[in-house]
Amino acid sequence: MRDKSSVTAASTITADHTVGLALGALGVLAFSMSLPMTRIAVQDLGPWFVAFGRAVGAALLAWAYLRFTGAPRPTRSQWRRLSIVALGVVVGFPLFTSFALTTQTSAHGAVVIAVLPAMTAVFAVLRAGERPPPLFWVASVGGLLAVLAFLGVNGTVSGALSLADLYLLAAVVLCGLGYAEGGALARELGGARTICWALLLSLPVTLPVTAVATAVHPPRADAGAWAAFGYLAVVSMFLGFFAWYTGLARGGIARVGQIQLTQPVLTLAWSALLLGEAVTPASVGAAFLVLVCVLLTQRYRNSTGAPTAQEA
Repeated sequence: MRDKSSVTAASTITADHTVGLALGALGVLAFSMSLPMTRIAVQDLGPWFVAFGRAVGAALLAWAYLRFTGAPRPTRSQWRRLSIVALGVVVGFPLFTSFALTTQTSAHGAVVIAVLPAMTAVFAVLRAGERPPPLFWVASVGGLLAVLAFLGVNGTVSGALSLADLYLLAAVVLCGLGYAEGGALARELGGARTICWALLLSLPVTLPVTAVATAVHPPRADAGAWAAFGYLAVVSMFLGFFAWYTGLARGGIARVGQIQLTQPVLTLAWSALLLGEAVTPASVGAAFLVLVCVLLTQRYRNSTGAPTAQEA
């Protein structure tokens, strides 16, 4: 009986990890277009409207989802943790990336985004109690170095640290915190409800700021800018988190978070396709190295285990 139980438990863990990785990859694919879309939107709509207006639009969708599914209200403790999620992914990351991309390209933004998987793993240790083994960190650092080397060869890394870089660094720190806290909370609330409640919790801040931004600088833009804004609200701020938080909860925050190592390469590809920003043939070799490092990070088993998330 004990052997049978052990096999069943191992199979369940493996299945959770597989599903978690698949959902995490879907989330990264959704987020990989966020920087190019932000770059397009802020040129006409302005950083304040883009950062907070997208959160208001996503909050309306969140309200509809929670009402339709009859989701129970979070506990007092969960509300406190949701405030951390809101600070990181609803307010912090959109605001600072919007500021940065008013003067910098989305390709340049991919440089700092490459640090995000490592930051997420650090917060997974601090906030979620995960304890990845040393080989995990070796593979993670290897993947980070591969991405940074690729970006350097590609000509994206150049010059001294600018104000835009400081904005991007702040965005990465807050986003890593929001990812880790949200992934841990999704084990209790589910991935979809976690981002939905965080969006509603943020409304007392995001709605007034959006109103002021609209009054000061009435949004006037072409169809392309509004389409980019719509993507940010519906996909980057809402649907992408359904998959992402559920994936982090089921597969382990530190482990699934390393899939983000592929995000800078994807972002550069989108930047080339959508914005005409140059990408060199070195992307092929870099993509291969990153893939190898991501696969290596998936070979460890979290020593603390990852509880199964509720259904989104």
